[in-house]
Amino acid sequence: MRYIITIILASLVLVTAWAEPPPPPALGAEGYLLIDHDSGAVLAAANADARLEPASLTKIMTAYVVFSELAAGNIALDDQVLISEKAWRTGGSKMFIEVGHQIPVEDLLKGMIIQSGNDASVALAEHIAGTEEGFASLMNQHAQRLGMTQTHFTNATGLPGPEHVTTPKDIALVTTAMIREFPEFYRWYSEPEFTWQGIRQFNRNRLLGRGVGVDGVKTGHTRAAGYCLVSSAERDGQRLISVVMGTESNAARVADSLALLNYGFRFFETHRLYAALEPLEVLRVWSGDPSMVAVGPATEVTITVPRGRFDALSAQLEPKAVLEAPIDEGEQVGEIVLLLDAEVIKRQPAVALDPVARGGLLRQTVDSILKLF
Repeated sequence: MRYIITIILASLVLVTAWAEPPPPPALGAEGYLLIDHDSGAVLAAANADARLEPASLTKIMTAYVVFSELAAGNIALDDQVLISEKAWRTGGSKMFIEVGHQIPVEDLLKGMIIQSGNDASVALAEHIAGTEEGFASLMNQHAQRLGMTQTHFTNATGLPGPEHVTTPKDIALVTTAMIREFPEFYRWYSEPEFTWQGIRQFNRNRLLGRGVGVDGVKTGHTRAAGYCLVSSAERDGQRLISVVMGTESNAARVADSLALLNYGFRFFETHRLYAALEPLEVLRVWSGDPSMVAVGPATEVTITVPRGRFDALSAQLEPKAVLEAPIDEGEQVGEIVLLLDAEVIKRQPAVALDPVARGGLLRQTVDSILKLF
């Protein structure tokens, strides 16, 4: 049995509608991906699963691990970090910390995020895990938990290594997780500059402050990786994330990222349909006490559709063929199915919003008889 769920249009806006959006722009990057942050919908992609060197895009995961440690209470922003000789000597981009000095975690985070300091990255890694190698192990554990199945990290900086690889898809996964889980720290990615020890350095993300909605995230460059850029932009309440890896120049990574973002915002729109655990239907439970249970989505239901096509969207609740007690609160009892012009475009778990105990002997006997008919 299917239950039709009504989708209410929040507003009517005069827009141009397309049966299908035009093809995305052709880019010269080795791999790229454009997704909607809230729905996870893929709007454009090429070689999104190709294993590529990430350069300093690595530091998105480095920051994610540090943020996780802060959230768990294992470290604090005002912790003083003793700078090792290894951190001080680390090559590539620098915050210009000095060996033997003690620097707060917060300043090191800003030096890593805004200035892309490799020295700051190593200092944070050693503070958390003792060694950079131990920290890389933590990075890989988080990567596996987030579903980054094609990723392997060997350092906290992104300096080249044959086994240090990821994919555009995997980088998008950690970026969305970081923005969603740690909004209070994500704001640092929009900072245009950071001064340490009298040295003023500017954020390398050239899309910041350009009036295109970009408020992060990270650049990367090595000779092997080429020029890379992860961008997150918000316009009119819609957030998109683009990952561009392996372009030939700084200008190319900026142009490719902007082309993707403009394409996504122009031709797609995102709607939040139902809140997590919002009651949508009441279903019969055989041998249950009570005999009915409210059902709703386990997580927020968000959908991205071609711009102007929201009125072609419909939703159905497909319960399991038979619901029989006992049922635990949060147990999956069906699926919410979203359709565009009668074509299924997304499925999401529907769960019981309350527990249902097994009824007494009389209830079980009556329901056993009713099920025969």
